[in-house]
This record gives sequence, C-alpha cells and structure tokens, in this order.
Amino acid sequence: MKALVVFGTRPEAIKMCPLVLTLKSDPAIDVRVCVTGQHREMLDQVLAIFDIEPDFDLNIMKPGQTLEGITTAVTEKIGSVIDQVEPDIVLVHGDTTTSMAAALGSFYRKVPVGHVEAGLRTYDRYSPFPEEMNRKLISALATYHFAPTQTNFDALAAEGVTEHVYITGNTVIDAFQYTTHDGYRFTNADLARHDFSKPTVLMTAHRRENLGRPLENICDAVLELCDAHPDTSFVYPVHLNPAVRETVFGKLEGHPQITLTDPVDVEDMHNAMSRSVMVMTDSGGLQEEAPHLGKPVVVLRTETERPEAVAAGTAVVAGVGKQQVFDTAHRILSDRETYEAMANAVNPYGDGHASERIRDILKESFS
Repeated sequence: MKALVVFGTRPEAIKMCPLVLTLKSDPAIDVRVCVTGQHREMLDQVLAIFDIEPDFDLNIMKPGQTLEGITTAVTEKIGSVIDQVEPDIVLVHGDTTTSMAAALGSFYRKVPVGHVEAGLRTYDRYSPFPEEMNRKLISALATYHFAPTQTNFDALAAEGVTEHVYITGNTVIDAFQYTTHDGYRFTNADLARHDFSKPTVLMTAHRRENLGRPLENICDAVLELCDAHPDTSFVYPVHLNPAVRETVFGKLEGHPQITLTDPVDVEDMHNAMSRSVMVMTDSGGLQEEAPHLGKPVVVLRTETERPEAVAAGTAVVAGVGKQQVFDTAHRILSDRETYEAMANAVNPYGDGHASERIRDILKESFS
C-alpha cells in the first residue's frame, strides 16, 4: 500500500509525525511525506525532533501570505506530487488550509483521502476561522474518517457521514512517547532558567479571533492573576505573528512573574507542560495534550470544538472577557477541590495507540 501523508503546520506535524513513524515501521506500507511549509521554522523544528525527512517540500510560505494564496499554491502543487507517487490514499490532518487544499487536490486526482482528527465542530463557520469550514469541507471530500472520540463520530453521523468512520483516539497522545523524558533539559534558554519548583501556569494565545481587544483582555486578566497569586509565575511562548507580539509584549513585558519567550519546540512545550500546574490556552492541541499530563485547562475562547474535555472535567471554557478569564483561572488556582477534580479527570482523547489503530484500519481496508 502506498500512502502519501501531507501536512504543513506545526500542530499538524506534532500529530502526524507519530502516525508517519508507525506507518513506516510496517514493511507492507510505502510511506511518502509531503510538507507544504505553511509554517516554516516551527514545522522544521518538529520534523527534526521526530527525525523525519520529507520526500517532498512544496515550500509555499511567503511573507504576508493569504488564505487564498495558501489554497491556490497547495492545490496546484499537490497534483504533481500525487502524479509522481501514485498513492492509494492521501492522509491529511484536522482543519488547516493545507489539509483542505490537499484534500481538494487529491479529489481532483480521484485519490481517496483519509482524514485524521475528523469530526470536530463548533457549528459556527467563522469561529475558529477558517478552521471550522476547512474541516467541514474535508469531511465532504474524504473517504476515510478517523474520529478521535465518540462525540466526533456522532457529529459526522449527524451530517450524514456514516461510511468508513472509525473512533481511534487522538494521535497527539501518541506523540508523548517521543517527547517527554525524565531529567529533560530545556533547549530554550528562558525555560532552562525558569524555576518550575514554584507554581507555574503555562499559557498560549494567538488565534485570529482573539486578536485585538480579546487578547488585551486576556493579558489584563493575567496581570490581575499575578496580583492575586504572588507566588505563581506565568510562562508564555509568544506566537511570531506581529499582531500578537505587539499586544502581549506591550502589556506583559517586564513583569517579574511573567516569562515571555519565542515559540518553543514540541519537546520543550510538552516538558514545560508536565512541570506546570495549569494551562491557559486558545490552542486546540493543548486542550488535548494537557489532560494527558493531568493539568487543568482554561480555554481562552468563547466555544470549543473539543467538548469532550469540558464534559470530562479536564477543561473549562472561560471566554475572552477580562473578568471571565480571571474568575475562571482564580477559582482553579485557589480551590484545591476544584483543582484536584480537573487534574484527576479521565483524559477523553485516548491511550496513545491511535496511530496503530489507523495503520491497522488502512491495512485491512486496502488488503
């Protein structure tokens, strides 16, 4: 069986690299990897950690790239890769513009698409934007749907997607066996200097819908949390987007309880998460990763396409208002009973064997 795995962003790479390694370990599967470079430096960091050398690199990233530009470039270039590889299936992940465009290009070549992390929904086409519509379009284009949870399976069924749908768990949990280590030493200098023996909150915030006033509110809430919890520190790897950095550094730079640093690689991130007491984030991936490590998650959004975490009690949606964010985080940090209930809730995203399940499904389907 020939499988072409396509991804282009850092979050995709973290979740697809374990699957690539699992597929490559089987001699019955010929695996080729194509990266688009929708992210560049951050993508390359992940590839290096998993020791994966792409067979094809579309290298589409340009300064000021637009969604239209990404879509056009990937759709045009993926066709020639498919013609060379002649795959039996093209595997894409999640909800990025890379994945949507690669799925469309594969459809144009009449090659089946396998959608890893299928069935996530907020039911608001503009939040997250453009991810909600990307994943719905991929569901329409894909032949095989690998749903992390029963909730995702049910969401697809409600839309009439009922053939070749499988519950596998989330491959992000698989990644931890490659990234977390006892006695790990951080490569990022700011993390290496940070004293994790004191309570530390790890946070990220960078989504398009949070730019502007919502991100300002989040930063203001963090400042109030510092006042309310003087023994607690905050570590914030700040996205490279200038609109994010202008707000975050303008609000938080220089505060003695706050460490601002550039984006960190997946090993540093996972190990920092394991040594923190709580995670505050608008990232989808961290909502799945933190529960695996027993860390409560404050979701810095007004909704989430990962309601399983909320239902399981591992995460709570705080919204993006200053008082909402402060009250939610303050309650978890102050109330031991609330904290312990979230930290000890069962992770709904699987057992770390999702990649193996996907491999076995593909082998059976194509045998």
